[in-house]
Amino acid sequence: MVLKIIPESISFKDLSLITGFHGIGATGYWTVKYLIQKMKAERVAFVDSDIIAPMTSNEGGRLVTPYELFRKENLVFFNVEAPPYKSEDMIFFKEFSDFVAEAGFKEAALIGGLDSRLKIDKSTFRLVKTSAYQPEKKLAEAPLLEDGQIIVGPVAIILNRFEALGFPAYSILSYASADRVDPRAAAAVINILSEHYGFEVDLAPLLKGADALDSELSVRNDQIKRQGEHIYT
Repeated sequence: MVLKIIPESISFKDLSLITGFHGIGATGYWTVKYLIQKMKAERVAFVDSDIIAPMTSNEGGRLVTPYELFRKENLVFFNVEAPPYKSEDMIFFKEFSDFVAEAGFKEAALIGGLDSRLKIDKSTFRLVKTSAYQPEKKLAEAPLLEDGQIIVGPVAIILNRFEALGFPAYSILSYASADRVDPRAAAAVINILSEHYGFEVDLAPLLKGADALDSELSVRNDQIKRQGEHIYT
């Protein structure tokens, strides 16, 4: 497999990469998607490969391809609309990691979800980092993921590759529902990133969506409860 960046001439030197994927609570995906929309980041490149997902969609009058790079000032967002075929995702994300390390990026931030049932304190997240990354600002005081906890999927593949390459990267794993999309988990990550990188994003629409989802689930649970009482009385 050969991963290509189109156009090849674009420079990413000394920029910070932020990306996330479809995992627990869809935290990584929605964090990146929301930041791109609210910060009005500009699409600057496409990521192509032999195993690109056979899909496309339309958004705001333009085609949305599976893997795209957006930029806002010194931040670059890698948006993944659909993961590659499962049998090939390890190869894809290893090659993407190599591209990031070779392209001159300053660092990479990987966003993911952490099953909220594992939460043991009031913190909203856990931090994982490569040996080459030296945390700054509030991240220097961030709680680290407990020993023995397992990370799986694209975040794990990329972290492993960056560790081997000696590339500075960190992952923010936000506590999220393992059963559904969790907008509050994405909002918690955005709060951390906005303070770390010095930008502002309106979280009201994201939190409003979370409230609407909670309300819908509450109604559904009440209906199920009433149905159960009817059956057993």
